[in-house]
Amino acid sequence: MTTSSSSSATHGRSPAGLDVSASFATTLHTPEHIRIAEELGFKRAWLYDTPQQSPDVWMTLALAAERTHRIGLGPGVLVPALRHPMVNASGAAALERLAPGRVAVAFGTGYTGRRAMGQQPVSWAYMTRYVTAFRALLRGETVEWEGSPMRMLHTPEYPRGAPDTIPVYIAAIGPKGTAIAESLGDGVFIMGIDGVSEEVTKKFESVVYGTAGSVLGDGEDLGSERLRTAAGPALAQLFHISYELGGEEAVKALPGGLEWLAVVQETPEAERHLAVHHGHLLRLNDADTAAWNAGGNTLVGHTLTGTAGDVLARVKDLAAQGVTEITYQPAGDIRRELEAFADAVGLRR
Repeated sequence: MTTSSSSSATHGRSPAGLDVSASFATTLHTPEHIRIAEELGFKRAWLYDTPQQSPDVWMTLALAAERTHRIGLGPGVLVPALRHPMVNASGAAALERLAPGRVAVAFGTGYTGRRAMGQQPVSWAYMTRYVTAFRALLRGETVEWEGSPMRMLHTPEYPRGAPDTIPVYIAAIGPKGTAIAESLGDGVFIMGIDGVSEEVTKKFESVVYGTAGSVLGDGEDLGSERLRTAAGPALAQLFHISYELGGEEAVKALPGGLEWLAVVQETPEAERHLAVHHGHLLRLNDADTAAWNAGGNTLVGHTLTGTAGDVLARVKDLAAQGVTEITYQPAGDIRRELEAFADAVGLRR
């Protein structure tokens, strides 16, 4: 179910100077989409851990492992508070058995996975304890959690595989997150909305940069229906994040912000987070659509959207800033988006 290391090392590498992977907002169609990504030459497939809107990430990765042979697989990113560390350690170990040498794991504090359920992201102190326990469990060690010692008790009939080799990435935000990624991780995971800091990238040998958008067709207008479907979900994150971090005033400053707020505020405050995050990175919700129609589509340049030449130039800039792996999330017509991105960055050559 795996290929030689020399073969896998040549796949997924762009002439732009970095590895090219794909991220997916997890659905029941994702295993087939990952098969397509492998066919196109993508290095790895990262799956979002958003159980409030998606099937289980480990279940979906296992299905993908059964229909692929080379492409890397991993959750990107796991949210610690959603599962006991033993559950995630067991999931990682099982996936390693199904796809030996292809597994990586990334952790984040839960911007969407927590906020979409009305909760705050986990603290960095909790993240530190959790990832430390997770990695120790994969090494076969006994660790203390919630006041009791625990260890993976897999029997010879159901072995753990070789999970001590699984790389762990940390989605770092700010100096504290970066420091924790340095001490606990094998690399750092940066979400595109946060931008790239060379002060951060130079600290790590492996830097994964998550992004989304769309490669424009010849002469395509920025208000096209196809672009709304393909890049709209990525653009909508500007409104979601602005609202969560800056409140109503931050949203009002955006084109279409007033229209977005008017729709969101129709939902009672206690349940407003449900309206804000509905359709996260899959489709535009009612508020997002109102914003797009009122001029929000002019913000699409904040996503990785442009002509094939524009996209390649921006990917080259990321490589120059120290990014070693870009992971691109398609929306809408998934095959079309994966093919267009693969062609733009030179995977199919």
